[in-house]
Amino acid sequence: MTQLDHGKFSKMTTTFHTLLALDVFVLFFSGYSLMFNDELWWMVGLMGGATGVSAVHRVAGAGLLALIVFWMLMMITTDTGRGNFREILPSKSDFDAFIQDVQFLLGNSDERHPNARQFAGGTADEIPLLTYIGKGVVFIFAIELTLLSISGILIWSKTGVMGLLATKTAAAAFVTFHGLLGVIMLMGVMFHIFEHGFHPALYPVEVKAFIPKSMIPEQHDDDAEGTGIERLELAPSWNMASTVIGALTVIGIVSVLLGSLFDEGYPVPRDIAIGGGPTDILLTVGINAGMFVLLLGMVLQMYGNLLRVRWQKQLEQEASEPTTAADGGHVESDD
Repeated sequence: MTQLDHGKFSKMTTTFHTLLALDVFVLFFSGYSLMFNDELWWMVGLMGGATGVSAVHRVAGAGLLALIVFWMLMMITTDTGRGNFREILPSKSDFDAFIQDVQFLLGNSDERHPNARQFAGGTADEIPLLTYIGKGVVFIFAIELTLLSISGILIWSKTGVMGLLATKTAAAAFVTFHGLLGVIMLMGVMFHIFEHGFHPALYPVEVKAFIPKSMIPEQHDDDAEGTGIERLELAPSWNMASTVIGALTVIGIVSVLLGSLFDEGYPVPRDIAIGGGPTDILLTVGINAGMFVLLLGMVLQMYGNLLRVRWQKQLEQEASEPTTAADGGHVESDD
């Protein structure tokens, strides 16, 4: 067991993470089927055509709003939620760590801040659970979700937005903002999939994102040096898998960015031309490569939950087995 195996999240957090991830994946698949309907014509067809894919996107959007409201209520009404919120607030040590890391990148410091050493020799006892990097990711993701939710609600009915803002141009600007914000969030999610699914010490999934910390033992050999990472064996398939998925991640992100520039500024067209033909074969391949990375992320999400179920069953089985006596036999009841 290594320091990286330490549990990080409660059962509620791991469950929420799974539900949020699945909902966001559906939002991406349906949203980008609308935006790149010519390159992803097959995905539009799988979701029932123009009417079906719009309905899927709206249902997933409603699910996202429900999850956000639930999480906000949990953060306000429970002691655990309030405690987690206090821990996520930036502190002076976070600011100092950020400055030192910037100085290190500029060559003005001999080493990175200790908070950045979890993967380079630092132990879980020495490094805080949430560094400024983790807090930054949480805040950026929260801001993106908030802006996507607000803009999504405003453009739920394009006619209503046009009536509210009086001009079609203003309404189109909201829709464009919603689509471009989705592109930025897509890049973050794809990097997140690659970072946590293809890290050599975590490949193929970071199980502590799925198994609650109450189910993960944290025994360590106090006499052993290091974090335990040095005792791990690299999976034979990691090199090839990380290279291929890394390349597909870059290709997908670049293609989605180019596609968002080449497509019209109004990313949700009123009439979807299914099977209208790709505008460019390379762009079509690249955007589909990005969707493949997202699909892989959803598969890894399900695989992580499968590991949780198997681990839970193993713990239950071990708990139900009779205790082994010191002489190798079973301990019998005195009755």
